[in-house]
Amino acid sequence: MGITYIQGQVKGPRGKEAGVRFLVDSGATYSLLPRAAWKAIGLKPKRHMTFTLADGTTVDRAISEAYVKLAQGEAHTPVILGEESDQALLGVVTLEILGLVFNPFDRTLHPMRMLLS
Repeated sequence: MGITYIQGQVKGPRGKEAGVRFLVDSGATYSLLPRAAWKAIGLKPKRHMTFTLADGTTVDRAISEAYVKLAQGEAHTPVILGEESDQALLGVVTLEILGLVFNPFDRTLHPMRMLLS
């Protein structure tokens, strides 16, 4: 569930960048970019998936990849190509790729304890 925001940058395949205010959402699998953001950095759909919303309805969305940069780190990550009214979300896959975990008690991101086994 999202309860805090974090400022970040996203970059597309041709180097175009945009600032994004993400809602940290530990209930979301993938991160989501609103239409204006992913269009501005030149992302193109690579595949499509069906997602279930909190109210149980389903939506189909395209998936692409973007380079996400936060104060805590940066990496390539899959992103949902959202519609104009969709909220930018920072999902669990992106957090794990960056080696971060969300602490809901103080609403902050922290380095994840990494295991090699």
